[in-house]
Amino acid sequence: MLLITRDMPPEVLARARREHETRELRLTGRFEARHVLDNIAGINAILCIPADKFDAALIKALPGTVKVIGTFSVGMEHIDLDAAAARGIKICHTPDVLTTATAELSLTLMLMAARRAGEGERILRAGRWQGLAPTHHLGRGVAGKTLGILGMGRIGRALAEMARGLNMQVHYRNRQRLPAELEQGATYHADDASFLAVLDFLSINAPGGKETFHWLNAERLALLKPGAIIVNTGRGTTIDDDALVAALCTGHVAAAGLDVFANEPEIPPGYLTLENVVLLPHIGSATIEARNAMGFLALDGIKAALTS
Repeated sequence: MLLITRDMPPEVLARARREHETRELRLTGRFEARHVLDNIAGINAILCIPADKFDAALIKALPGTVKVIGTFSVGMEHIDLDAAAARGIKICHTPDVLTTATAELSLTLMLMAARRAGEGERILRAGRWQGLAPTHHLGRGVAGKTLGILGMGRIGRALAEMARGLNMQVHYRNRQRLPAELEQGATYHADDASFLAVLDFLSINAPGGKETFHWLNAERLALLKPGAIIVNTGRGTTIDDDALVAALCTGHVAAAGLDVFANEPEIPPGYLTLENVVLLPHIGSATIEARNAMGFLALDGIKAALTS
């Protein structure tokens, strides 16, 4: 039997029901361990999402019938992988299939932040537009500018390819330099200072975890060119929110576009009053195509784990 913690796309649910007897919790809001433990009897597989924290205590409490946890995500920071391994519980996730969708949203946020699109829509909805004027609502161009990508994995490389279509110069910071065939002419930086100093735009596409926690802090923000624009579709924990809010208030950072946050669904209140911030509700992979593919890949992994 498959326990599904959240509502899933219709095609994913239809396939899950064909292949398994399902118990569907359709949870909303904050996850608690009891949501699983109160419904775990007879379950041998679980399909969850990143908002569902499977820590060591929860995994230890799972019955021996549970053989696999599938997560509807690329990241697995919400699952204690060591605890799962100790119990012999297999973990499967959904890499690759959301690459294009998330890269598209990174580019969307760059354009929205640069052209003040969110602010412009708010002006219209509030009935405050007085008509066309040469100096009204001036934004910044994107074409031909320098883009820095933190995390040159699949999503970062897909974004770089899109940015080249705008004649942007691509620089990147990564744990290690990529082979030339993957760099595609992008400039690698081995240190933060040289990387940040040349950027007009910074896109954060890095994974979460201890290595990247608050990577974008006050010290690194100060290294950016004045007027740089920051977007994040990676992990909210990568940014020190207080430091970014301060930089946005002074204008050292001209604008930001954020799709992910450290304590979702809570949003740091400092962002909410700033006009130079575009805020989206973690929709990087939210296309019909990508979400279906994610669900199907998770079900593939669950099926393989149960039949191996």
